[in-house]
Amino acid sequence: MDGENEFGRYLKSRRDAVPPAVAGLPDDGARRVPGLRRDEVALLAGVSTDYYTRLEQGRERHPSEQVLAAIARALRLDDAAATHLFRLGMPVPSLTAEPVTTVSRELVTLMDGMRDVPAFVVGSAQDVLAANGMADALYSGFTRFDNLLRMIFLDPFAREFYRDWDKAAEVAVGNLRASSARFPGDRRIEAVLGEISARSPVFASLWARYEVRPRTHEDKVFRHPRIGELRVHYEALAVTSSPGQHLSVYTAEPGSSAQDAFVLLRRLADARQTASNARES
Repeated sequence: MDGENEFGRYLKSRRDAVPPAVAGLPDDGARRVPGLRRDEVALLAGVSTDYYTRLEQGRERHPSEQVLAAIARALRLDDAAATHLFRLGMPVPSLTAEPVTTVSRELVTLMDGMRDVPAFVVGSAQDVLAANGMADALYSGFTRFDNLLRMIFLDPFAREFYRDWDKAAEVAVGNLRASSARFPGDRRIEAVLGEISARSPVFASLWARYEVRPRTHEDKVFRHPRIGELRVHYEALAVTSSPGQHLSVYTAEPGSSAQDAFVLLRRLADARQTASNARES
């Protein structure tokens, strides 16, 4: 997906993201790099500049656990980013099962039972594998409710739907980075990455940052074309029986305007279902 020496490119992207002041280093104003220099990372990690340079250039491929931990601290990596660093720096034979793209009947039944909240199942490549009526109604303004990345980057409606489109885009790319790290070489992830990179320069630029951010929960603000603004909370629940799948659920604060909006969304979902049944009969 990223060619040779992904480890080196990840190191460079992370040091570029650390301002010298954050690392406790002076900024002389004459820098040729946006963040830390190689010698500064080496100093902070307690290794030689030559050794760190060889790591970044791919000429040294067997760093110890202690060295990786020191570099993670020097680069101010959070848990997700540090885990990715270790995965790249100390690769082991993969014991992870292949991602599952078929949603179990039991999970569909559970999801459909959530009548009052939008719920949908997302796969490793951010494909929407199944959705309840509330989720279909929530995303009804999009041309297709099929892949979250395609929707965000290739459907013009996304910039109307997401009040903070920039954040939604960054989160989506960081989540795909995390998924691609868990399932290296996955053909569906490769296909989605190739398609959207070719069609969206913004996506390609965000992908090049190497931000690894698995999406687990967050607050969101949507602007629905028929219901208006919704402030919701998002939770992603891992489906342990199906690797790569997450059950995504949106909830509203009790007594909030979003909860009232969910009532309207429920009516819209029922109307869409009635219309669908009429077409099929």
